[in-house]
Amino acid sequence: MALPEKREKAIQLRRQGLPYSAIREKLGVSKSTISLWLRDMPLSRVEINQLRAHSPKRIERFRQAMRAKKDARRTIVFQKIARDVGKFSKRDTFIAGLFLYWGEGTKTAEYTTSLTNTDPSIVRFYIEWLESLGVERGVLKVKLHLYADQDVKKLTRFWSDTLKINSTNFNKPYIKESLLSGKTYKGMFSYGTCVVSYHNRDFYEYVMEGIKYLRGINTDF
Repeated sequence: MALPEKREKAIQLRRQGLPYSAIREKLGVSKSTISLWLRDMPLSRVEINQLRAHSPKRIERFRQAMRAKKDARRTIVFQKIARDVGKFSKRDTFIAGLFLYWGEGTKTAEYTTSLTNTDPSIVRFYIEWLESLGVERGVLKVKLHLYADQDVKKLTRFWSDTLKINSTNFNKPYIKESLLSGKTYKGMFSYGTCVVSYHNRDFYEYVMEGIKYLRGINTDF
């Protein structure tokens, strides 16, 4: 088993509640390596006590109870934030889009407004924001950045369907030499990275001046 595969396996075993010693024995790696790989995944005192009981059923019941408790807590938090945010007005959407572009958009491509992200929801919101400002989807260009072991046709269809942009608007994708299978944390990279661009001088300058205005706002609440 290659080292990246062992690391992925170590993380899986840790999530199952195994202590360092058991993971080290299964994978045949040093204690220092295991400690480095799992430094962000310590067991809680309660979990440790459960493990000491040497009862798989008790461990699983504990894990399920903790998941249920977390889910219930998160549901309450989600309901609160939903009430606090409420529905977006046209102005809310406009300002949110400016802040999104300020943080994630390209500022150095001359006269090209471009956003790059791995999260389909963020890219979709960006396109809807462009539409709210009068930019039609048909003039947008899309370019995917993919790993060598990803399916180009499948992901092109995925992004085309998700963004409701014809595949003829997609430029030739950039294929990285590295493999997605070699990454320990895949996250949104499973979809590749999507770049959506709109080339228009006046619109680019409008957005840049908008960001300039945001920088100078007095945010003393």
